[in-house]
Amino acid sequence: MRPGAEPFRAKIVEPIVLSSREQRLRWIEEAGYNLFALSSDQVIIDLLTDSGTSAMSDDQWAGIFLGDESYAGSVSFRRLRETVARLFGCDYVVPAHQGRAAENIVLRAVGRPGQIVAGNTHFDTTRNHIVRNGMRPVDLPVPEALDPDSDHPFKGNLDVAALEDLLQKETGESGAGVACIIVTVTNNSVGGHPVSLANLRAVRDVAARYGVPVFLDAARIAENAWFIREREPGCGGMSVREIVRAMADCADGLMMSAKKDGLVSMGGFAAVRDKELYYKLAPEAVAYEGYLTYGGLAGRDMEALARGLEEAVQEEYLADRIGQVEFFWKRLADAGVPVLKPFGGHAVYLDMSRFVPHLTPAQLPAQAVGVHLYIEGGIRAGRAGAPRSSPHGEADEAGLPELVRLCVPRRVYSDQHLEYVARIVEYVWQRRDSIRGLRVVEEPPVLRHFLARYAWED
Repeated sequence: MRPGAEPFRAKIVEPIVLSSREQRLRWIEEAGYNLFALSSDQVIIDLLTDSGTSAMSDDQWAGIFLGDESYAGSVSFRRLRETVARLFGCDYVVPAHQGRAAENIVLRAVGRPGQIVAGNTHFDTTRNHIVRNGMRPVDLPVPEALDPDSDHPFKGNLDVAALEDLLQKETGESGAGVACIIVTVTNNSVGGHPVSLANLRAVRDVAARYGVPVFLDAARIAENAWFIREREPGCGGMSVREIVRAMADCADGLMMSAKKDGLVSMGGFAAVRDKELYYKLAPEAVAYEGYLTYGGLAGRDMEALARGLEEAVQEEYLADRIGQVEFFWKRLADAGVPVLKPFGGHAVYLDMSRFVPHLTPAQLPAQAVGVHLYIEGGIRAGRAGAPRSSPHGEADEAGLPELVRLCVPRRVYSDQHLEYVARIVEYVWQRRDSIRGLRVVEEPPVLRHFLARYAWED
């Protein structure tokens, strides 16, 4: 077990509905072997995502009762704006109901059809917004990100040399043009790994030479800052708040799904430094979200978010949060389970190339292993990494490892819950040779994994 005590105590508990293996076999078959299609009361431990699944604090709940629901000029919006400016140095804030809405607002404002959006590794919703707005996503991860066994401390980094090559090629008269660069911190698609401050500064410097704006996907910026303090030479004497601000200073603006490091159930925002850029965002926000001082959120949501942003940079909280993920990762690694190295901030990732090497990518190994984790223990996990090529022209990540993602919600599960998960993972790992592949029965043209239905191979 981990040393020390959690920096919080529970006053309200939510019962977990237990189930039998026979029940779960029936439920997952009815769901078409798609873990997204399960009802939450059919799940014992839910590690599908860390988005919107955090436990809010007493201070955040107090903010819920104080929210100003004014349509225009909301005091709650003013508090959110002041918090964002204090933490990130961006004075112009556009609230949105969640991060993917903020992505859409920014992309519609800064890009045009035919242009490229470069990044370390675009998350699936970001990628979808890029494609739907007529642009092309380009991933530029560092080579270490493609090696599940590499111990590189910042596998989330963007390949700066590759970025410069892309900008040289595409920003001239013959190129399509690069609309912007989005650096995701931490880099979810390659294992929740952090981006170094040195890498962000290098990206900023290259982008500035070509006049291309840089944005952070800042959903997990506090967790990324913790890793910088712990792993990056010269940063150990900085506070998390100082590192967060230094990271934000490398960008023209940021987009945030506040359902992660904002510690709320719903909410997000885009924030920029430049007033002229803000005036480009504002019409998109009004058209797609709502007026500029609520943007798809109630005043109470903005109150809880402003308080959650401050809590997320508290070092006692982050030490416990990252420490729990490390504990979970080490427990699985010590059991011989093939986990992605090193541990990331919000999840533990299982490497399918070593977990079920007898399954090809076409046999959907991450989906198959995820289904077995559910059947044997009622655990709901997700997949990350390299999807199949799409017959519908949807842009996909290239070269990324196939992974099962075990997300750890913030301030929700105890170490004992994660010990239970580890025992189930170990049980499935020990019986890995019996795992069959899955095939697609039906799927939509885009964002396929949310709605697809599967069946076991014969």
